[in-house]
Amino acid sequence: MNSTTQVPVEKGFAAQIVQAIAWRSGSQVIAQLIMWAATFFVIRILDPRDYGLFAMTQSVLVFLSLLNGQEFTASLIRAPDLDRMLIRQVFGILVLLNGGIALAQVMLAPLAAQYFHTPMVANLLVVQAALYLATPFVALPSALLSRQLNYKVQAKVNLVSALIGAGTSLGCALAGWGVWTLVAAPMCVIWSRAIGMMVAARIDVLPSFRLKGAGVIVRFGGAMLLSSLLWLFQTQADVIIGGRTLDAWHLGLYAESLFLAQIVTSKFVPPLNDVAFSAYARLQADRATTGRAFEKSVRLIMFGALPFYVGLAAVAGPFVDVVLGPKWDDATPIVRLLALAMPFLTVQVLFAPATTALGHPRLQVWGAAAGAVIMPLGFLIGVRYGAVGMAWSWVIGAPLHMAITAALAMPIIGTSAPALMRAVMPAMIASAGMGAAVLATSDLIAGMAPLPMLAILVSVGVVTYGVLVLLVARPIIGEFASLIAARRGVPA
Repeated sequence: MNSTTQVPVEKGFAAQIVQAIAWRSGSQVIAQLIMWAATFFVIRILDPRDYGLFAMTQSVLVFLSLLNGQEFTASLIRAPDLDRMLIRQVFGILVLLNGGIALAQVMLAPLAAQYFHTPMVANLLVVQAALYLATPFVALPSALLSRQLNYKVQAKVNLVSALIGAGTSLGCALAGWGVWTLVAAPMCVIWSRAIGMMVAARIDVLPSFRLKGAGVIVRFGGAMLLSSLLWLFQTQADVIIGGRTLDAWHLGLYAESLFLAQIVTSKFVPPLNDVAFSAYARLQADRATTGRAFEKSVRLIMFGALPFYVGLAAVAGPFVDVVLGPKWDDATPIVRLLALAMPFLTVQVLFAPATTALGHPRLQVWGAAAGAVIMPLGFLIGVRYGAVGMAWSWVIGAPLHMAITAALAMPIIGTSAPALMRAVMPAMIASAGMGAAVLATSDLIAGMAPLPMLAILVSVGVVTYGVLVLLVARPIIGEFASLIAARRGVPA
């Protein structure tokens, strides 16, 4: 292909990527705003003990959910050619795995209740087993649509399910359901998504339980499954370890503080990684382009993530008081520490879709294995100092885990540590200046009521960050303008 034909193709592909990001991330933002509006209202009704009970069930639920086989759908996205039998085989794997997981959770429920010394945990887990049965009907159509970079249909379904979940959450909380509110809402979300995705994607195949010829699927999915299990061990070790030492109240404080601190990493980065995986799979033959694309994605994501993390750490006190309520004030130091650790986690999770799409799932396994050693060891030490000690484990462990993952992944992706430092440095400088301005303002208005204090500090942060970006990071504005131009289909 000559240069005159390649440029339009690259521009067309870039526009397709931007459109996919717009639908995937835009719908995620709107859906999250809907869910958060309900969540923060519900938090004021429920007690920390309810969230502590829910966190105990999540340590089991999240572990088993990683066995649900969604990793096998990645083979549908990476496959150069896709046939009907391959789709049926993946469908069959999903049905078998999730049916088995649901049964396993029901059988393990009494043991989990005994481990946490809380009988209520068993009842919650038995009901939550129904979540797995919906997974095949979400994962399969999502993978097929993602292969086409078609996120418009998925966005519409996700928005409808978010509205259903928010309504369920509010209704149950007001009806006095307590901890069962936290069970009913996600149940309605996933089942409404399952129905909507199957209809929207027009899935007309039945699952096949004959796995002859599916060796590539099993090997690729197995490597990703192993990395997911290791990742799970890392991310759930805090609740598993803390659940036996901390009481439900303090565990609830820690769990909700982590939820707030991980909002960007857990809610906004995954949609971008979904699109990135599909894009990197398309670019897997061009390593130089992949490296530049990765550096650009890190630069743009951290441009938005870093000020959020620094700002959250700076305004943690009034933020917790306003958003969660006075009974959550003890969470303030936990939120502040966790916010400082999250930039490292955000960068770390960006490596996985790139290395996996380039055909190196083993690197994801090794990176996850490093985290599965580093973070649990930190939690074992930190839990001796309570929930704040658990937060310190993140501050120390997250940078170390990121460094190891980066060292493994950078040669494969085609980038380097200096290149990534150059990518994030403008956002680092602007965020640091913003944080200093917010802290200085906080000292000046100390003693003010939480709501006006939070409003002033947020305003100071936004204005300061904007000014500093114009001074030290002006090229990033040009990159965003190029993305918007690509989305509109006009020259940047």
